[in-house]
Amino acid sequence: MAAGARRTPDGEDARVVRTRADVGRTALDVLVNEGSDALTHARVAELAGYSKTTLYTHWPSRFDLLTIALDAIGELPHQEPSGDVRADLIGELTSFRRAVVDLHMDRVLSAMAQWATVETMAEIRDALNTEAQRPIRAMLETVFEGARLEAAISMLAGVVACPSLMFGRVPDDEVIEAAVDLALEGVESKRARRDSKPF
Repeated sequence: MAAGARRTPDGEDARVVRTRADVGRTALDVLVNEGSDALTHARVAELAGYSKTTLYTHWPSRFDLLTIALDAIGELPHQEPSGDVRADLIGELTSFRRAVVDLHMDRVLSAMAQWATVETMAEIRDALNTEAQRPIRAMLETVFEGARLEAAISMLAGVVACPSLMFGRVPDDEVIEAAVDLALEGVESKRARRDSKPF
């Protein structure tokens, strides 16, 4: 590194951090607005203002460009919990839907499926699922356990993920609310049975 190069608080060269951020944002912009076929080193270099050599040095494949585009998305937005499980689940699924639409997660994941190896795609999918499902899991752990917990998480996360990836559309508010009500129905009926038992 050149003498006197500026460093971030965690010790990274500030120019490297800036370059990575610029390339990531540009790659994401190309992917979202022009499609996966346009995501090339030449196109990203042209729009980001860096040389193709710089891009090939740090991100040698198109998949590497796609990975940095995914990094540019950042953390998924989450609902701030209120303690009302139904309202919190609806809010979390609505936030997830907004992320899919605003961050174009469906386009990013579709492009990744084209270029990633099966193993790499599994790693990315697992990381995204863990991040996306973390708050839903925490909410549902208050009312479910075991296989019922896993089924409820899959059902509710799938309400947004499946139609967006499979059909190119996201559920409206009524569908999200109905999904949450269906998932929680078993809890209410179990409570009602428990409360109606004689002592």
